[in-house]
Amino acid sequence: MAVYSEAERSARHVRLADDAVLLGPAPATESYLAVDRIVEAARRSGVRAVLPVPPALAGNAALAGEVAAAGLTWIGPPAEVLERLGGDGVEPASEHGLLAVVTEDGLRFPTAVARDRAAGIARVSWTPDPAGDVPPGAKRLAEVGWRGLVTVGVSEDGELGEVAAGFSLDMAVLERAHRVDAVDLALAAAAGRRTPRRRTVDEHPPRAAVAVQLRATLPPGTAGRVSGALPSAGRLRGTTGQTEVVAVSGYDPGDRLDGWYDALLATVSAGAADTATAARAAAAALAGLPETGVPHDGEEVCAVLQQLADGDPAPGG
Repeated sequence: MAVYSEAERSARHVRLADDAVLLGPAPATESYLAVDRIVEAARRSGVRAVLPVPPALAGNAALAGEVAAAGLTWIGPPAEVLERLGGDGVEPASEHGLLAVVTEDGLRFPTAVARDRAAGIARVSWTPDPAGDVPPGAKRLAEVGWRGLVTVGVSEDGELGEVAAGFSLDMAVLERAHRVDAVDLALAAAAGRRTPRRRTVDEHPPRAAVAVQLRATLPPGTAGRVSGALPSAGRLRGTTGQTEVVAVSGYDPGDRLDGWYDALLATVSAGAADTATAARAAAAALAGLPETGVPHDGEEVCAVLQQLADGDPAPGG
């Protein structure tokens, strides 16, 4: 079951859902961030659990508390843990970070991540080499009761910075690096089940990974319409069998982009033996985009990918 605002009645996520419930008007405070409306929608639909996707929802302590009070399962950290660690749902702004799933046994699939923040948003994320140490504070997240996906910022001195729940834009890096599905990891953590056994380095070593967010660059408040195909949704294997590319499109040709929300057109992620190869694979998925009907930052994104492909460890700087 999905939820939507009046501005997104015909959105792609609504069309793909088995069922969908209207939350309210276009402003996020009256729909996607309205705690009472989200909980009421869950009750009316008869669902047993709420899976918050963006950190703005996953880190909302008030929403987590109301979902639990309604007798539903909250797929993420408990409200009291979110309150203790901030609970504001803001994605980490640091250029370096860590991705993981937290279980009662500690961190699983810990993945270092670096971000290009030239535009203020992490348009390109990748696994740095060397990865660096896991901040001591991150290792203690299980002790304080955090459960589920986590994205943390790492300060210049290697200490734990910001902490965010949910599916950050970087989470595809973890998925490609470890060949896992973040939704499955989140559901397993919420149910108290063991996450999939992590294979040994000899069995299946973690790969280098790159994730890209292709965004529309329409002026704030300006609507548009997608007229051309975006990177094909699905999973493609590289010719060597070692490179994997996954593209997820947010819009189909003919879809309208409403001026109310940040328009994420598509996400492309790649896993490969090294970062340069992963960057080239992601760039290939973006190469030759047809006229999309709306301006986007594909040229800037591809420039960062080219720097990674050329071996620059800190592109965009």
